[in-house]
Amino acid sequence: MDIQQKTINTIRTLSADMVQKANSGHPGAPMGMAAMAYAVWADAMQHNPADPKWRNRDRFVLSNGHASALMYSLLHLFGYGLTMDDIKQFRQWGSKTPGHPEIETAGVETTTGPLGQGVANAVGFAIAETMLAAKFNRPDFPVVDHRVYAFCGDGCMMEGIASEAASLAGTLKLGKLTLLYDDNDISIEGNTDIAMREDVGARFAAYGWQVLNVADGNDPQQVLAAIAEARRDERPSLIVCKTIIGYGCPAKQGTSGVHGSPLGEDNLLATKRTLGMPEDSFHVDEDVYAHLRETAARGAQREQEWKDMMARYAKVYPELAREYEDWYAMKLPEGLCEDPELWAYEGKIATRATSGTMINRLAKRLPNLVGGSADLAPSNNTYIKEGGDYSAENRGGRNLHFGVREHAMAAICNGIALHGGLRVFCGTFFVFSDYMKHAIRMSAIMKLPVTYVLTHDSIGVGEDGATHEPIEHLAGLRAIPDVQVFRPADGKETTAAWLSALSSNGPTCLVLTRQGLPQYGEKGTEAFKGGYVLEDCEGAPDVLLMASGSEVEQCVAAKAALAGEGIAARVISMPCMELFLRQDKAYQEAVMPAAIRARVAVEAGATMPWYRFTGLDGEVIGLDHFGASAPAGILFKEYGFTAENVAAAAKKVLGK
Repeated sequence: MDIQQKTINTIRTLSADMVQKANSGHPGAPMGMAAMAYAVWADAMQHNPADPKWRNRDRFVLSNGHASALMYSLLHLFGYGLTMDDIKQFRQWGSKTPGHPEIETAGVETTTGPLGQGVANAVGFAIAETMLAAKFNRPDFPVVDHRVYAFCGDGCMMEGIASEAASLAGTLKLGKLTLLYDDNDISIEGNTDIAMREDVGARFAAYGWQVLNVADGNDPQQVLAAIAEARRDERPSLIVCKTIIGYGCPAKQGTSGVHGSPLGEDNLLATKRTLGMPEDSFHVDEDVYAHLRETAARGAQREQEWKDMMARYAKVYPELAREYEDWYAMKLPEGLCEDPELWAYEGKIATRATSGTMINRLAKRLPNLVGGSADLAPSNNTYIKEGGDYSAENRGGRNLHFGVREHAMAAICNGIALHGGLRVFCGTFFVFSDYMKHAIRMSAIMKLPVTYVLTHDSIGVGEDGATHEPIEHLAGLRAIPDVQVFRPADGKETTAAWLSALSSNGPTCLVLTRQGLPQYGEKGTEAFKGGYVLEDCEGAPDVLLMASGSEVEQCVAAKAALAGEGIAARVISMPCMELFLRQDKAYQEAVMPAAIRARVAVEAGATMPWYRFTGLDGEVIGLDHFGASAPAGILFKEYGFTAENVAAAAKKVLGK
């Protein structure tokens, strides 16, 4: 066989060997997609294994992440630093080859596995490329000029997030996005026609994509011809590749039996014989390595040419070149946190409004801040004034219009953040964060600094009723590791939340009110610690009153009422539990002395998260039931969110 076929078959057998040794994994998709992968990685894709983070590299996304053995075979064979020992540790403790691709492994662009997420990430990569190109490219200087290739399978095509993302990509005419569909007609339960019989290509054509068909996905030349055609079109392209799952395994190819289980020793041996490959495990001929080193050399040459161009660019456009570096370095302006304008608010204002003010103040200082909303920008206050609208016709716009596509929106923002060079936020009503939950979880796993603006945060939504009033959502977001959940009580806390989000190594959720809230003086900067003493009493307090967001107002009023009865109360604002719990024990003790066991927590949401602060002797005023349709003021009164009820709860825990 020629070197191309030998390389493709090596990808197949190496992937099958990995799964067999681990006795766990998915060999079928890697074996079926090996020729597609070879075509993209060896010929079509611009990449340099010696520099996996080269900024102008093409991006590759394996949305069907269960096929991770394919990714690891490619990274090993192409010289990305993944050793044969790493390959042999597939799915083992502490390995660089986990069950689904994770960005900690060099050459993996995004952590994938939950089907469809990668499709949306790829759309985010493509959007970022066009935004940065509009900003920095000049005649004869294509500083930002790369493509996005994504693989997906039938499962991705069934997930709604992929459809959301694909619809937006077609609207935006993201012509540098190429999605290769492993159309093998098999899912875990059997043939896909038990659950999906539509014409996927027709669906994507309706979205505004160019749809190309490859009759034989095992022929890399057919795949390359389709890729060449995709490059000539201004639309994103879907290449439907007919493949055979588990190709080469005589007993199992084309069946669901090869989807998620090892081939078995006998079938693996038969596969190698069928493919004309050596029978020993983890075998790679030296000529395969040599062949792919040639590709690596071409990639290194392309990067050097780009670097040479960048050197010339820096001489012709020195200010742009400096700004380009600053954008990628994510530099914050010196003294940003001390800028007095960022902290200035007056009157009773909803925190969604103070957030909107903050977005526009930051936009003047951070030109790479971009974002948008799921068709709710006027309500979320997420519009950058004078920022322009990003579209197929205007790549320079800073305002993204995601449409009513919350799940895709969040995952697209993950792709934008992963790309580099841009700071990104997105917004919707808090209750709809459920639609975004898995993408937020992926932000946290990858430690991406995406900012989620979640407004209409409680029963304060009022007349819209139970369907639109978040109850369990704060508890749900707080349960996700490595997510900062900020629910600010005033403008200064909102400023602290935004500044914390900008410097965070992970996602931040800003949970914001619809209704107006008072301003609380000069203590907002203490919100950087997550929780702090907002109002104190003379001497040691008898009771601690703690709250987040709009319920801080009731605690402040209750403190005053209690003082009239000779009860000393301390009011603790807790905009971000996660940050407070990261403070040292001495600070936590100073705010919440362990000796003071009389504690009342107040929050218009599920009570569960607060018991870690109130203890067995405390009281939590919250909601463990759904809301109702009525004016907000009536709901707060009916459900006990009043200063009188807070004061009564304080007296109860004091035994008075």
